[in-house]
Formats: sequence, structure tokens, C-alpha cells
Amino acid sequence: MSAAELAAWGVHLYTASGAVVAFLALDAIFRGAYGAAFAWMTVATWIDSTDGTLARRLRVKEILPHFDGARLDDIVDYLNYVVVPLVLAYFADLIPPGKLGLCVAAAPLLASGYGFCQMEAKTPDHFFTGFPSYWNIVVLYLYALRTPHWFNVGTLLLFSVMVFVPIRYLYPSRTPVARRRTYVLGVLWAVLVVVLVLQFPNPSRALALVSLFFPAYYLAMSFHVHFNHPRRPQA
Repeated sequence: MSAAELAAWGVHLYTASGAVVAFLALDAIFRGAYGAAFAWMTVATWIDSTDGTLARRLRVKEILPHFDGARLDDIVDYLNYVVVPLVLAYFADLIPPGKLGLCVAAAPLLASGYGFCQMEAKTPDHFFTGFPSYWNIVVLYLYALRTPHWFNVGTLLLFSVMVFVPIRYLYPSRTPVARRRTYVLGVLWAVLVVVLVLQFPNPSRALALVSLFFPAYYLAMSFHVHFNHPRRPQA
């Protein structure tokens, strides 16, 4: 096996390690260590944010054409961005207990299952189609802001519906529109989120409110681009 092939397999292993991180996050949830669970979710987000760049730089698709890294990435992402945060929302009492809570949690699980299987879940011009299943971020804010059950239920159901609405959302690492601004604001936001996670089990509500600047920017910019810039398919 050549050095290039070893490196390519290493990238796939790096992506797959996100599944192990999801398991560690679930273990933390079942122990009631929600701060540790969010920390593991942060690690998973870092892996997901960097593995694509590594894959492109090392020409993984070209070197290992028989292995579908995109499918592996989707499996791991569904675990970390959908299953883990919804399990946390249920066990951390962010949604009502019992059957009602299970039904509420089922809505994002089913909607995101649909969203991940759309042929244009990621468009040729590098956007997400429909709400891109950032349930880890949604649940983090529901926890940090200590919002009531009715608000949490409404938020989860609203974004579940938004999965089916074909609005294009920024793909932060690849969308060319306002990429530099998005990177700068995203890095600043990531620092605030890390500080927030380190404050568990009692994260600062004020800091959480301040850090909402980036989700607000992300949604506003996504809607602006969708409604004001036509799609530009790539060859």
C-alpha cells in the first residue's frame, strides 16, 4: 500500500472516529454529565469541519474511488448532529417527559433522516437545501438559555418543518458567498461556544445570548442569498 493510500485511509478513519465520539457523548448523557456531552459534540463538530478539507487536499476520492467517504460522513453526521442532541434534549428535561417528549424528539429524527437522503441535500454550488440539521446547536441554546418546555417544543417542531422547505443555507466551509466574513464571525462564535461549554453545568445565559449573533447572521445571510441570488450550478 502506497503512502498516498495510507493517508487516504487515515482520513476515512478520522471521519469514522466521529462515531466513537458520538458513543462517548451518549455515555456522558446517560451519566447526567451534560457538559461532557456537549464537549464531545464540540469535538465531533471539529472533526466534521476539518475532514472534508483533508480529504480534498489529499485527493482521497481520487486515490480510493471504491470507498464512499461522503456516505460515511453522512452516517457520522446523523449520529452527532441529530441522534445525540435529541437524546440529550430528552434526558436533560428540555422537552416534556414520557410519550409527548418522545413524539417531539421523533420529529427532528424523522425530518433529518429525510433531509440527509435528499439528492441535493448539498447543492452543486455548495449550499445546504432545507434546514441543515444543526440540532446540536439548537439544543445547546435551549439548554444554556434555560427556555421553557413550550418554547423548546415549538423550536424543535419549527426547524423540523424547515428541513422540508427548500431554502438554500450557507455551507460555511465551501459556500463562496461572504466566505471570509462567515469564517471570521464563525471563529469568534466558536470561541464563545467553547467558553460556554467550559462553564457547564451552569453556562452563562448572558454569554449564550451574546453568542446568538452568529446563528442570527447565518440564518439572515442564508435567506438573503436564497432570495436574491439565483442558483449557479457547477460543471
